[in-house]
Amino acid sequence: MASLWSMLTATRGRNGRLHWTDWASYAYLTFGILLMFGPVVWLVVSSFKTPNELDRFPPRFLPYVQETVEVEGFSDPLQVYTVTEGDLAGEHVAQTRRAGTRAEVVRPDAPDDRIRLRTDQLQAVERVGFTTSNYTELFERFTFFRYLFNSTFITVMATLIMLLVNSMAAFALSKYEFRGRTPVLLLIIATLMIPQTVVLVPLYLLVTQMGLYNSLWGVIIPGAATPTGVFLLRQYMVTIPDEILDAARMDKASEWKIFWRIILPLSAPAIAVLAILAIMWRWNDFLWPLIVLSENEKFTLQIALFSFQGEFQTNWPNLLAMTVLTLLPIACVFMFLQKYIATGIASTGGK
Repeated sequence: MASLWSMLTATRGRNGRLHWTDWASYAYLTFGILLMFGPVVWLVVSSFKTPNELDRFPPRFLPYVQETVEVEGFSDPLQVYTVTEGDLAGEHVAQTRRAGTRAEVVRPDAPDDRIRLRTDQLQAVERVGFTTSNYTELFERFTFFRYLFNSTFITVMATLIMLLVNSMAAFALSKYEFRGRTPVLLLIIATLMIPQTVVLVPLYLLVTQMGLYNSLWGVIIPGAATPTGVFLLRQYMVTIPDEILDAARMDKASEWKIFWRIILPLSAPAIAVLAILAIMWRWNDFLWPLIVLSENEKFTLQIALFSFQGEFQTNWPNLLAMTVLTLLPIACVFMFLQKYIATGIASTGGK
């Protein structure tokens, strides 16, 4: 921790004074932090705002809620305002009703005395407050945990199958000599140039004929093998010395044992990179689950987010709250495992 802090606070200036390059570096880093994390922070803060606060223009960063007060004779709390003009200027009143540009208010200590004022004479009394009901309503109105289970199941199973299939294909293309190996590798790389939208219809017909329509497995199986994963793992496995495999074969080790005991452990950095990329892709996938799944109980979190947006009205508070909950798992995965992305890709390309 001390070495990290010394690295972050290192400067080119002497005697405690900052060099102009230090100012430029700090300004650049600050701008980068605001550019990357500013929208995320705004999203999290906005998820605690009320609908009226979200519609406010110009928008405010912090969530504000209007003060309310219990007044005798009224079953619901009344909103508190400050009178800005007239005989009651500076006093706090509670609004009982509003019609157009006129409002009816009462003093909290004199609820029977009804006073009529113009709305431009009233200023809302507000305070910083977080509306947690945006999150609690998700569990009351929607089967959130069902959507979470579907997304988690698809992500975990698809990632495991992808790692197994891609690593086996990469092992064959990197360590076995057979006729047509180079054309097969070129064909796999060529598929990277085919857009996903081109194969949507054939994939849909294939999944339907296999009886996997409206099934979680119909979302998992079509992405069991990816050309990117095969190429990434193949490039890493090429760097593993063939002498290690020859020594294992001399010790009567089977090909499966060589693959499981030697190739996979030595390819752990590249597999970790592919696992992180697969988790992020599968968790955020929207188009293919939307095509394959039709029943509400099998929807993923990404499809459930789409249900908050209607043709004429969008439930922004719940939409923002569920977006934050959807981002949390993938953000945690990236936060704790992101170092493997840089090290794995660097070692894959560098070797």
